Order: sequence, then C-alpha cells, then structure tokens
Amino acid sequence: MAAVESKFDPKDMIFRHLGPTGLKVSVLSLGGWLTYGGTQKGNIVKECLETAWNQGINFFDTAEVYANGQSEIEMGNALQELAWPRDEYVLSTKIFFGTGRKEPNTRGLSRKHVVEGLKSSLKRLQQPYVDIVLAHRPDVGTPMREIVEGFTQVIRNLNLAYYWGTSEWSAAQIMEATLIADKYNLIAPVVEQPQYNAFHRERFEVEYAPIFEQFKYGTTIWSPLASGMLTGKYNDGIPEDSRFATNKEFFANKIKELKSEKGQAEIAKVRELTKVAERLGGSTASLAIAWAIKNENVSTVILGASKPSQIEENCKALQLVPKLTPEVMEEIEKILDNKPAPVPDFGRKR
Repeated sequence: MAAVESKFDPKDMIFRHLGPTGLKVSVLSLGGWLTYGGTQKGNIVKECLETAWNQGINFFDTAEVYANGQSEIEMGNALQELAWPRDEYVLSTKIFFGTGRKEPNTRGLSRKHVVEGLKSSLKRLQQPYVDIVLAHRPDVGTPMREIVEGFTQVIRNLNLAYYWGTSEWSAAQIMEATLIADKYNLIAPVVEQPQYNAFHRERFEVEYAPIFEQFKYGTTIWSPLASGMLTGKYNDGIPEDSRFATNKEFFANKIKELKSEKGQAEIAKVRELTKVAERLGGSTASLAIAWAIKNENVSTVILGASKPSQIEENCKALQLVPKLTPEVMEEIEKILDNKPAPVPDFGRKR
C-alpha cells in the first residue's frame, strides 16, 4: 500500500503560480456563483466538481453570500462525499456581504466579521481551513489597518487560511493594504478576483498594471464569458436555460442592454469571433476563455457551470491556447476594437 494516496491526475491542465506565492492553481477553476446552492443542489453539484477534477482542475471558489451560505453548504457536502486528499485541491471563499442576516456585524470587514464570518464559512464547508480567503469588496467603514490585521489574524494566529486577497478592490486600495502590511509586519494580500473578459478590460489591463508589475499580484478572474454573451447563446434572443433567464432580476440591466445599440454591437462582434473560433476548431466560448488565459496576469479563469457537460466543453479552451498566435490575437483585437489605452509613460518606460 502506498504511503500517501493520490487521486489527482493533472491531465493536460496548465498550472500557474498564484501571484507572488508558491501556490500553484489550475488555469481553469470552478466557482459556485449563481449555481450551487441556488439553481443547482444535491448530486449535480458533486457531479460538476468531480467532472472539473477529472479535467485536471484543482481550484474551487465560493463565497459566504452565494445563495446566502447555501453554496458553501452544497460544495462542502460534495467535497465530503468525494473525499479527495485535502492537500490535492485548493479552496477559496469570500467574506463581506454576509448571508442575509440583519445584525450589522454579520457583514463588512471588521475584525469581528472577518474572523467570525470565516469560521461560519468553514462550518458550512465542513473544512478546517480554506487555502485562500478574499475580501469580497472593500469596506470604507472599516480602517484599512483593521482589515489587514483581521486577515493576518485568521492566517497567522488561527490557521483558518493560508493566503488572503481582494475582490473588486481598486488598485489604490490594494496598494494601501500592501503598504500597511509592510509597515506593521502584517500579512499582505496576494490575489485579486476581478471581472475580466473581452468586453470588460479597462480595470484589469490599465488600472491593475502597476500592482502586477510591482507586486506580481495574482488574479482569479470571474465572468470570462461576460455572463454568457461571449458564447453566442444570446445572438438570437434569451434561451430558457440561460443565466439571463434563470436570474432575470440579477441581470435585468444586462437584459435591457441586449436590445440597445451597445448590446447589438457586442452581438455583432460575437458573430465575428465565432468565425475565428470555428476556423481554429473550437467554440466561441472556448475562444473567449483561451483569450483570457493568454493574459499572463491571469492566474486562473473561474468557470461557472450548472451541468458537467458545460465544464467539459469549456475545458476545450486549453486546446486553443497554443493556436492563439500573435497574428490571431491581432485579428481578435481588430474585431473587439476596445483595447484600453495604457497610462502615458512619456517615453520613460524601462
């Protein structure tokens, strides 16, 4: 009998370091937003996680607010049933929004909620720790030093996490937290979870450029398919099983935008991207995911899936990555016609 049992097979997966850390994550990962604990419960959640694992995915993401804690419960139940060696997968959750309770200290980034919120998340996940805990949004009502101290406490003193990061923070806020950590011998954040896709580029490619350069900051990007826009499924309306249909209230503004001039312009671009994808032997969705992977500042692309077949299909993006030559990337850039202008360096860039 082997001294240490291993169940993970990386297959053809690509792995990258999570920012400046020694932790390696699969370049594709699976998240529970708008699916697990909400529209999907029970055995299907386990099937999705197992399918991702069988594709070489080792990173799974959730948050306390997803389905008001039910996402953590469903993913936690699935992880218990799958019984993978704990050192073979990476797990993250996020703290800030709480789980819908009215008591004011059950949300935000006070030291109290950072500590107690994470402890509650771990109970729902049935885990002794998460590898990464993220501040789901900045908290302007809590001093930055207290926020950094809170996350340092859950890592250094309580052993409830190994790393901490941010989600949808500004570069200035990330910089402030990092400098405070350095000044007071605290633990700095190492990863940001931002929205990033071919239609949403400005913050990632311009605002975050300095933190990528100075701190090698990692990223676990969400919505690589622009909530489905970059799959082509909305080119001729809203399918009944789509996210826009199953989460109408959440996506109300986006549904309205579909009929606008901007929405129709995006659909026209998607049709052109589909031609490129088909020529390369892939789908529009796999092309969009591969495009995101090509950015070296992307540590991992978080996939959302309500059924195993979606995960298998999206993992085909790995086959397109080597086909995205400089010439093909330039072709895609011309179709998108939305490359953000960099901050002027006045000829002084090293």
